[in-house]
Amino acid sequence: MNTTPPTAGQATDSHAVLPPSGLRRRDGVVAGLVSAAAGLASGELVTGLFNELTSPVIGVGNRIIDLVPPPLKRFAISTFGTHDKLALLIGIGSVLVIAAMIVGALGARRRIIGVIGIATFGLVGALAAVTGRVGSPSDAIPSLVSAVVGVAVFVGLMHLALGRRGAKVVGTTPDVVGRGRRSFLILSGGVAASAAAVALLGRKLQSSAGVVAQRAGLTLPKAKKPLAPIPADVGVPALLDANPFITPNKDFYRIDTALVVPRVDINKWSLVINGMVDQPLKFSYEDLLNRNDLIERDITLTCVSNEVGGVLMGNARWLGIPLKTLLEEAGVQVKASQIVGHSVDGWTSGFPTAVLDNGSEAIVAIAMNGEALPFDHGFPARLVVPGLYGYVSATKWLSRIELTTLDAYDAYWVPRGYSKEAPIKLASRIDVPRGLSTVPSGKTAIAGIAWAQTTGISKVEIQIDGGDWLEATLASEQSIDTWRQWTYEWDAPSGQHDIAVRATDRNGKQQIGERQAPLPNGATGWHQVVVFVS
Repeated sequence: MNTTPPTAGQATDSHAVLPPSGLRRRDGVVAGLVSAAAGLASGELVTGLFNELTSPVIGVGNRIIDLVPPPLKRFAISTFGTHDKLALLIGIGSVLVIAAMIVGALGARRRIIGVIGIATFGLVGALAAVTGRVGSPSDAIPSLVSAVVGVAVFVGLMHLALGRRGAKVVGTTPDVVGRGRRSFLILSGGVAASAAAVALLGRKLQSSAGVVAQRAGLTLPKAKKPLAPIPADVGVPALLDANPFITPNKDFYRIDTALVVPRVDINKWSLVINGMVDQPLKFSYEDLLNRNDLIERDITLTCVSNEVGGVLMGNARWLGIPLKTLLEEAGVQVKASQIVGHSVDGWTSGFPTAVLDNGSEAIVAIAMNGEALPFDHGFPARLVVPGLYGYVSATKWLSRIELTTLDAYDAYWVPRGYSKEAPIKLASRIDVPRGLSTVPSGKTAIAGIAWAQTTGISKVEIQIDGGDWLEATLASEQSIDTWRQWTYEWDAPSGQHDIAVRATDRNGKQQIGERQAPLPNGATGWHQVVVFVS
């Protein structure tokens, strides 16, 4: 039997040594992740219980959208397209996970670091919510609750991880340490599962089933003079599948700064017209539905972020009230030179009053392609202004129209480097055949669209392999405010071919061939595609 006494620093059979530092770091990582999850879940629950507040993640996401520089936003749009919001949320989640792991690992060594780190998550969320476009002090509440819950969970889990009396106490028996760590792991799993359930409950409470039912139950009024059905000859057969003349609502592009699409209760919503007017006006949704001056208009919308040949545009039939009529009722003052649209989420766009003086048929739209505006596209009301890029005109989820001067106010995108005035540029696009596609030799269609809003298209030409410009056949024109489809019958020889397109408007102006990026007021350049003929 070994009777050698233990040396200094060794433990007897009845005593436990301190847990290895690696184990403690792993425990800290688990505690950091679970406490962050619990904090976020509690914030979502509070947001759901008090639905006017801003959830921590959405508050941070909205501030990121507002603060990132325009080049990074253009990169996100060009890379992720209409999924840019989802990409941002995934990015925020990934950063939070990594940060929680680091905070937890450091907190395993010094608990105060973990406490400060977890609390900081909540404080960042509170600051983001309060300083948002429509932020108020009460918007900080969900994030502050997140901070308190997260810190409490972290402290509790770390206490269990270190044993019932704390692993630093020499003399703690192995079974006590073991029970403490088992309790830690069991409680961590329980808290994580509870956090998931609480977060789902919070999201469910935030859901707007009532608003969805409101929209679904609406009966739309008829326009005073309804437009005739779209005639067949405004389209070309080659584009029936690739790009129909009217873009279905489900396929219509969506580019905006709303991380979460607003769900507006029409019983609480109103549209205000104020600023430099003689008589400020206020309309309920019912007021708009009951007006006898509703009109229908076919109008193409285009995003300024659309690259040459891009797909960030769509054509729809809109139902609404002429904006000029509403402003005449309010009495626009002589010195007013800018119309600013305000969204329920604080976003703004602005364009000169002269646009209406020049005959633009801008409308406050309440319907799109025969149904109430989809939530993604501005329900209950939005501005639709032909001939202007969306960033200066197309306010969705419209809540207020303000009359002011061009010098007095810069709308959302102007301080971020975009031009104050942004008429849509004359442009064209090849839709068929797609770039880098393979087509059989012989007769094949080259087809696409061209647009010159408020002016109209008079000619479209294509060029093959740098040769002469060849005039395409234009479909009938539905409106000068919509795109115009075109086609060219090509006897395609085998090999690789380069195809370019350019358009001319009714004033004889030819499309600019020089390439220019979308910033500051829209891209220019001829669209070109490479195709392979087998």
